[in-house]
Amino acid sequence: MPEGHTIHRIARDHRGWFAGQTIGLCSPQGRFEKESKRLDGNLLQDVTAHGKHLFYHWSPQAIVHVHLGLYGKFRVHKNPAPEPRGAVRVRMIGKERSFDLNGPTCCELINVKQYREIKSRLGQDPLSEDACPEKLWERICRSRSPIGTVLLNQSVIAGVGNVYRAEILFLLGIHPETPSNELSREQFDSLWKLTTDLLKIGVKYNRIITVDHQLFDKPLSRLNSSERLNVYKRSNCRRCGTRIVTLLLGNRKMYACETCQRMNQNS
Repeated sequence: MPEGHTIHRIARDHRGWFAGQTIGLCSPQGRFEKESKRLDGNLLQDVTAHGKHLFYHWSPQAIVHVHLGLYGKFRVHKNPAPEPRGAVRVRMIGKERSFDLNGPTCCELINVKQYREIKSRLGQDPLSEDACPEKLWERICRSRSPIGTVLLNQSVIAGVGNVYRAEILFLLGIHPETPSNELSREQFDSLWKLTTDLLKIGVKYNRIITVDHQLFDKPLSRLNSSERLNVYKRSNCRRCGTRIVTLLLGNRKMYACETCQRMNQNS
């Protein structure tokens, strides 16, 4: 499932390519036909993201909410767009580009009240201008759950997925099974800053990159998949060479180095 950096990158690109334009909308698959007919030929005002959720704002009372889930995918075309490929839920046609949306977990037309309700269910998004780290700190202080589990909880912190949680905790030297309420304020502040910084790098390069750029004699944009990460799906720790262990946290595999991430080493 795409993590928050991917969704914010899509929002940024789609905002630049489609916002402020009169948009053609159709549903080749037919599952969004009624909604497409209502919006076809209207002005798309903005495209925003919160965590792993996308919002296409046609007016305060007409917003398309998209969650890609595991199988959702956008295909962007230069106009004229080719024939739809596969089960295209929505085709959006702008002046110069079009996109097809296939296989999303959610694609629905909502109003402003529903939009606010969705956002209220989501946690703090480090990439959002209105993010409030104090609210996140309050949640973490009250939780006895392992920090490796909490970081996957989208109602606590929105946009962090399985790769980022492993890499963030490794870089901070925090064992993923550490109870969240045992984190110090200093550790939390470092976690928030690092998460924000790494997600911004992800948006910039459109991929997750967590390694120190000084390790390689080439730009970050040219790193291959085996070079971008420290512990996630690696057999050995990039820093110390210790064999990486896997834990099951939040029903997902968690990767950690138990040499660099000792339990309670900072508590």
